[in-house]
Amino acid sequence: MKIKLIVIGKTDENYLKEGINKYTSRLKHYINFELKEVADVKVGKKLNTNTQKEAEGKEIIKLISKSAFVVLLDEQGKEYHSINFSQFIQKRMNTGMDLTFVIGGPFGFSEEVYKASDVKIALSQMTFSHQMVRLFFTEQLYRSLTILKGEKYHHN
Repeated sequence: MKIKLIVIGKTDENYLKEGINKYTSRLKHYINFELKEVADVKVGKKLNTNTQKEAEGKEIIKLISKSAFVVLLDEQGKEYHSINFSQFIQKRMNTGMDLTFVIGGPFGFSEEVYKASDVKIALSQMTFSHQMVRLFFTEQLYRSLTILKGEKYHHN
């Protein structure tokens, strides 16, 4: 099984890059993990936000395997506590299917991406920058795998 995280654009801030690298490096001890960046689509005079979401969506769809279970990180998704999220991960791992998580750009997802997804998860009811979500998500994924292994990273 493989877990893929698809994100829009590069991470700009060094402190976020360092944190993301820390957790992606740790993840590789537990699972085959891949982070894929989709090039930014800039809103210009010719593009509105819907056109931008559609352009990003086409690039996201190219990176989604037809056999993967697709999870969108979306503010309208279901929220989990860390232990429940680890149970979600375990259930998906038990199927043997690859698992693909997608973090959209600043304006969200196109309808095409919503249709290609299997479920939506929200990290919080608060709004975070899509670049910060990368760090929060990779840490939570790492936390969930340590919970499943019975390691002492997570405290109740």
